[in-house]
Formats: sequence, structure tokens, C-alpha cells
Amino acid sequence: MPNDAEILYALFDAALKAALPDGQFDGRLPPRPKGRTIVLGAGKASARMAAAFEEAWARAGGACEGLVVTRYGHAVPTRSIEIVEAAHPVPDEAGLQAAGRILALAQQAGPDDLVVCLMSGGASSLLSLPADGVTLADKQDLNRALLKSGAPIGEMNLVRKSLSAIKGGRLAAAVGKAPLVTYLISDVPGDDPGSIGSGPTIPERVEPDVAFGILRKYGIDVPDHVRATIRSNAVTEPVAGGVVHMLSTPKMALDAAAAKARELGLTPLVLGDALEGEAREVGRVMAGIARSALMHGEPAGAPCVLLSGGETTVTVRGQGRGGRNAEFLLSLALSLKDERKISAIACDTDGIDGSEDNAGAWFDGSLFENARKAGIDLAAHLDRNDAYTAFAQLDRLVVTGPTLTNVNDFRCILIRP
Repeated sequence: MPNDAEILYALFDAALKAALPDGQFDGRLPPRPKGRTIVLGAGKASARMAAAFEEAWARAGGACEGLVVTRYGHAVPTRSIEIVEAAHPVPDEAGLQAAGRILALAQQAGPDDLVVCLMSGGASSLLSLPADGVTLADKQDLNRALLKSGAPIGEMNLVRKSLSAIKGGRLAAAVGKAPLVTYLISDVPGDDPGSIGSGPTIPERVEPDVAFGILRKYGIDVPDHVRATIRSNAVTEPVAGGVVHMLSTPKMALDAAAAKARELGLTPLVLGDALEGEAREVGRVMAGIARSALMHGEPAGAPCVLLSGGETTVTVRGQGRGGRNAEFLLSLALSLKDERKISAIACDTDGIDGSEDNAGAWFDGSLFENARKAGIDLAAHLDRNDAYTAFAQLDRLVVTGPTLTNVNDFRCILIRP
């Protein structure tokens, strides 16, 4: 059997391949319109989605045009769809300009045209078009506060919608009478279409009191003019959003990893695709489950792998270099107390753990011995939200570069007999 690192990497790779949009449009294409096919999109996977859609649409005899905005470093070659890169997770001017152009293209669509929307995780920051009364700087400040607060992605997106001229179904409203088809790659717990990229084409009510409640919950204060915009930018009568297709989800990625585990002679147990909570607390809980599997054969007997997805959060208190997956993993390792029969990997499937240059990290039974030899105090690193530095010093970072997809976090715990 391969060694622990080889197994962990193989399962992560299987999950990533299952999450790519390539080939996912086959059998899901709409009828060709009399007029133009206008492709609009945003997110970390949107450029790869655009290339895959172009290929499938061309095979069906169609031509298309349009504009997609993705994160810096995530562009891919396309034939006729323009790809623009912008900042994530804090929006910048490039994203602002792209969002304005995307809204204008939607408004130009006529009843004989077809509008295709491609959305994936990251679109909330990349498709940043402030509502009247607020500036890009206002949204940047609020984004930073939300990212540090520990708020889950669903709550962050509800606040973002309240200050947007394009999210929360407003892009669908701009399309007017043109047929609209939306393709999604989910990075949110529960795969709620309205939460993916803050749902630009998904109709819903946007209520000011919801946003105010979230801000109060996390102690985030905003200027009076921002509060005024939240109130004036409410959506009370959502506009229909057309047809929606889900291309890839966290569950699909976990199922692919489970199939790979069986190939390797391991029993897979999927604990859930929508786990949330503080990263270090989730790490402690997972350690208890892993120890039970090792000692009692429950909820699965070794050799086995415990698989999970979702999106944990980190309430930042220290000054270290973190990432929620690295923090989860360090908490897991410390809770296992040098148990040599258990190893694990935790990575963000977009290839970026938080704002660092790694997808995540991994460890095996030699972690504590190596840390002691190197004079590294793992508990101190966790205390200051500095898991990245600890794993970097021990050569345990997972660095993939942009994966061109995003189905949230992938966590795998390997338990040997």
C-alpha cells in the first residue's frame, strides 16, 4: 500500500478532478437562440467554466460572446469570451469595472438573445458593484471586517447582497425578457444557489434587518451612510431567475475521494459535506471521532478514511499566518497527542487557504517528533493563528497553485490498523 502522504494526496486529487467543469455541460445545454448567446460569469472557477462552455456550445453548433471575471492568476485561454482578473477576497477596482461591464451586457440582451451565467465561489468579491450611496472603499472595509469576524460564508453573503447593485438576483432583473440559464459550482454548505457568489441571478428578498442583525452579532460597526444604503437597497419583489444547473458540489468531490479510497483498500466514511464552525473546534471534534475509529472500530474500522467538506471559520486573534484548513489541521494534530497511526490532510479546493499561497497542509505520525527536533512549539503557533508557519517549517504545506475550481474545503483523516 502507498505511504500516508501518497494516499492523502491521491484522495485530494480525486476530489479536485471531480469538481472541474470539463464535460459537465454535456446534456445540459439550452436551445440555441435566434440572436446572440451572451456569457457572463464570476468566481475562481469561472474562467475554466467559460472555456468548458465554449467547447460544449461549439460542438452543438453555437457561437458565443461575453465577459467573465476571475481571481488573479486563474485565467485560462478562451476563444470568444473575454476573461478579466481581479482581487479576492477583498475587491478592487478591476472587479468593480468588470462588474459594471457585466451588468451593462445583461441590460443589452434582447428577447431573441440567450444569457448564460457562470458562477462559482469567490464571485461575491470579484463581482463587486456598490449600490448607490456607498463606494468601493466602503465595501472593502466591510469585507475585511467580515473576514476577521468569524462569520460563516452564508451570513457574509447576506450582508454583501444588501450593499450590491448586482447580487441578490439583481443581475437577473437586468436581463429582462431574454432567456437566462445559470450554471453553478457550489462552494457553500447546503449548495444553496442564492449563497453561491451571493446569487446574482437567483431571485430572493433582500431585507435590511437581516443585514443589521448580522452586523450586530459580530460587533461590526458601519458608518451612517452605509446603514442608509442597506435600507434603501432592499429587494421586496424578486424577479424570476430562469433555469439553474448545478455542475459540481462538495458532495460530488467527496464521493470521488471515497471511490478512490475503496480502490486503495480503505473503508471510506463521509461525515458530511456541509460542516461549519470554528476551525480549531472542528479539529478537536474530528480528533475524537478518529480516536474512536482507531480504538473501537466505530464509526468505521481501520484501515479507513474519514472524509468531510464544508467551510470552517477562524476568528482572528493572533498575528500569525493562518488559513482555516491549516488551523483545523494543527488543532486536530494537537488533539490527537502524537498518535502515530493517524494522518490527515485539509485543503481548500480552490488552491488557496485563506489568503496564503498554499491549498492547505498535511501531517503524519512523525509530526510531533519532527517539531520537537526543530524546536517548534505547535501549541504556541495555534494560539497566535500561525498554523501556516508551523507547517511551512516542517515541510508539510500542500501547494497546488490555482486549481480552477472551488467546492470548498476537503478534509481527510487516514487511520491505519
